[in-house]
Amino acid sequence: MTDIKELIRGAAEVIQPDELAERLAGDKPLRVKVGFDPTAPDLHLGHTVILNAMRRFQDAGHTVIFLIGDFTGMIGDPTGKNVTRKPLTEAEIKANAETYADQVFKVLDREKTEVRFNSEWFGDMTAADMIRLAAAHTVARMLERDDFEKRYRSGQPIAIHEFLYPLVQGHDSVALAADIEMGGTDQKFNLLVGRQLQGQAGQKPQIIITWPLLEGTDGVQKMSKSLGNYVGINDPADEMFGKIMSISDELMWRWFELLSFRPTGDLEELKRQVADGRNPRDVKFELGIEIVDRFHGIGAGEAARGAFIARFRESELPDDLPETELSADGDGLGIAAALTAAGLTPSNSEAFRMIKQGAVRIDGEKVIERSLVLPKGFAGLLQVGKRKFAQVRVV
Repeated sequence: MTDIKELIRGAAEVIQPDELAERLAGDKPLRVKVGFDPTAPDLHLGHTVILNAMRRFQDAGHTVIFLIGDFTGMIGDPTGKNVTRKPLTEAEIKANAETYADQVFKVLDREKTEVRFNSEWFGDMTAADMIRLAAAHTVARMLERDDFEKRYRSGQPIAIHEFLYPLVQGHDSVALAADIEMGGTDQKFNLLVGRQLQGQAGQKPQIIITWPLLEGTDGVQKMSKSLGNYVGINDPADEMFGKIMSISDELMWRWFELLSFRPTGDLEELKRQVADGRNPRDVKFELGIEIVDRFHGIGAGEAARGAFIARFRESELPDDLPETELSADGDGLGIAAALTAAGLTPSNSEAFRMIKQGAVRIDGEKVIERSLVLPKGFAGLLQVGKRKFAQVRVV
């Protein structure tokens, strides 16, 4: 029997969860639709959150439809935009779409994936057909969409063709007879339009599952190439591993939930191990190895881990560095206090300042969280700047 909790692990919202359970209990494979506009040629780990969800449905025996929006790409998705988005040219769409398949099949099973283009049905749609589609929704309902409402109230222009985008995306669900449509939380309005249009067409309205937008390596902004906080799935293995190791310990668990294929029980066990004193860095190694293996082949992750450690150890680390024991009154020692006790900073305030500057590392991993606590039993290499090191153990 399908484990629903694993299928929707990390999901932000499921609309009609009881209906999802009912359909999953049936003997008919469900049609799970996800649309991608080919707006850029390269995908990053943020895009793979939903690809991972698609793969779980595939593995459970359902039909996954990877829909390339070559028609909608010429409209330009207005979601989250405060200005009219520039539509892509047909040549740009074709070039980007050609790279998508090679990338997504690093996650999806090629043999079990139905690849479709929405120009299949929109390419033959007449002007009269488009007018009938436009009549299925009202301007008032369109202005309920958050980004449209904000632009309208602030006097920012909204082009008529942008109102067509949710309708066109929704009609895709009708054309494909989707049982489930998945998308980011920012796509919720468009997905609901699909439910409405299916109902009007006499179909059973699709179940909607939305997924959160993955925070990038900075742990604050959503992953984006333009912000420089992304991990590209075509990044070289060593670079990919290094970026993953740069994320905070707190963010690591969110990445595990949304990016890992390990069962939830395994993740709970890893959390227990860290709570019992295991170095979070070692757990992060496991995340890095899994993700690098996925995109570069089995064994690439372990090789990248070895290269990561070698790069760190071969930097400016002094030979025969003695181990310093740091006493902790409670269950652990705050990072600032540890740096001061180890003689790497003259005061806790200076330690916090160095953390803010990004100058503090633990075993080569940049420290971002001022509130980080080193638990009793922790052993590792503290570094401030390029030349200050201390091998410590918290007791």
